[in-house]
Amino acid sequence: MSDSDGEFWFCLKHHTVEGRDGCRNADRLGPYATSAEASRALEKVEERNDDWDHDPKWNDEQLED
Repeated sequence: MSDSDGEFWFCLKHHTVEGRDGCRNADRLGPYATSAEASRALEKVEERNDDWDHDPKWNDEQLED
């Protein structure tokens, strides 16, 4: 599988990069444009979660009304 194949997913069960015919979509993240992007999927999730956790515009206390 090369980066020119188009779409890649990161499998949450096997912790591997897969092509279109991999595991079911409920068990993977993507699609990503390259294999390299897919291989960083969990890092990207962690970065986004950290960004959201520290977003000054978000206030959990507003939801407690």
